[in-house]
Amino acid sequence: MESSISSPSHEPEPKKLKISSDDETTTNLNSNDPTLDRKPRYKRRKIALFLAYCGVGYQGMQKNPGAKTIEGDLEEALYHCGAVPEVDRGHPKRFDWARSARTDKGVSAVGAVVSGRFYVDASGFIERLNEKLPGQIRVFGFKRVTGSFNAKKFCDRRRYVYLIPVFALDPNCHVDRESVIASLGSDNELVKCLECSNRGRKVEGLMGRRNCGNSSRNAGNGVQLVSETNDHTIKSGVFVDRSGADVSNSETPLESSVVSETEAVTVSGVSLVNNGVVASSSGSPLESSIVSKTESFSETGVALDNSNGVVVSNPEIVLETNACSLEEGNLGSVLVQCNNRDSKETTENESGFCYGEKEMEKFNRILNNYVGTHNFHNFTTRIKAEDPSVIRYIMSFNANSVVTVEGMDFVKCEVVGQSFMLHQIRKMIGLAVAIMRNRAPESLIVTAFQKNVNINIPTAPEVGLYLDECFFSSYNQKWKDTHEEISMKGYEKEAEDFKMKQIYSHIAANEEKYGGLGVWLHSLNHRNYPDLNFKEISGDGTCLSEVIPQIDIVPE
Repeated sequence: MESSISSPSHEPEPKKLKISSDDETTTNLNSNDPTLDRKPRYKRRKIALFLAYCGVGYQGMQKNPGAKTIEGDLEEALYHCGAVPEVDRGHPKRFDWARSARTDKGVSAVGAVVSGRFYVDASGFIERLNEKLPGQIRVFGFKRVTGSFNAKKFCDRRRYVYLIPVFALDPNCHVDRESVIASLGSDNELVKCLECSNRGRKVEGLMGRRNCGNSSRNAGNGVQLVSETNDHTIKSGVFVDRSGADVSNSETPLESSVVSETEAVTVSGVSLVNNGVVASSSGSPLESSIVSKTESFSETGVALDNSNGVVVSNPEIVLETNACSLEEGNLGSVLVQCNNRDSKETTENESGFCYGEKEMEKFNRILNNYVGTHNFHNFTTRIKAEDPSVIRYIMSFNANSVVTVEGMDFVKCEVVGQSFMLHQIRKMIGLAVAIMRNRAPESLIVTAFQKNVNINIPTAPEVGLYLDECFFSSYNQKWKDTHEEISMKGYEKEAEDFKMKQIYSHIAANEEKYGGLGVWLHSLNHRNYPDLNFKEISGDGTCLSEVIPQIDIVPE
């Protein structure tokens, strides 16, 4: 019995060609239309991206909803340049995303590495990616890696650098209020740092040798005396010094400033003596003459003759009047600012402090206490001492070099470790600086490693910290025969240029404009951080840790 088979009424449609998941269009690839735009398709590969970024304005590296992050901008740029498909946008796990390190808010990086599966082409991918990124983020290149590579898990160690100004290690620079009060009547009297007190009050005038537009004149012996004008006037037309002598008979703009009402005190090595000014680089009285009285005013300001003039033994001392009007019989406050930004190739400032061999040896000895495996529960937040994650291994920590950025000297502190916790490096630097400034005993570092000790450790500002490089030694050794080495080799020049233009310049400009580190130094006292004066008591009641006096001692 034959069965009749009915034939289809029309031919079936041909199967669609398989296309990559990043092409969401329904373009007919067999179309001969020359005007049809086709989205280029690339092969999906597992790669490692090498990038650098300046962390200013960002809330850290890791993506966080509602916050501006490095990872968020990078992921969007990868999508817009075609490396991440539409279906995977906003879902980093789908393209196996991993980062070598997470940086805090405001922290920068030079040798960061991220890995993932992206649609890339050998030529043009990096250029397209950088076009979509802001100027603060730069991708140097990429390298093929194994399918199991993970930038976080395969990173053996990380190197961070903290740039700290040389003046921060000087115990007599940016002293706190308690030290000033405690020093009254002693051989080493200190005065309040008006420069930091007026931060945020829009006081005119720049710091140190960066004064521009100020009137300048020679004070003898080739020394330049610079004073701020600011058009202050004597409303009553009478100018009276400490002795009560009338030194002015008419309303005259205050073109220059001198110190008349002050006791013998010292600001970073500058000595102020009754009825005059004596500036010294060593903090000791000078053997030369001083200003006893102001005899007369010239048309441009204060006329000082050879017998009653200003004698300065250290180049360029800046005198600035306080931003206020001068009432009758009141000279007002005079701001004495010392230059901590020597443009010469030296680390010495006006106080005589120099980051020489002796200071370097002491600072490195302090930093060496962190090397090894320790319990860093006091150097982070929100983690208990019993948590295994607080056990960290520091391989090296040193400060052997000084870099000069825009006339400001910085000590370069390099720390290498397997991994770091939140705020860990900034707290290690904060305690080390407190010890260098005689605010805490050196033994406090070892004490802070103990499980049963809870200490509030100061956190250094984030501006000076950046991730320098990530190392993948084990991976490179295992896959050296089949895959490229994961390192910054080949990108050194681009990384150095980015570091100088974006990171170093930002660190120097931020300190110059806002003086954040100088203000932070004023907080390093026992009122804000009473644990800096921590006493470790043994079972028999013996004090095991030394106690640091609150009065700074001027080094000889």
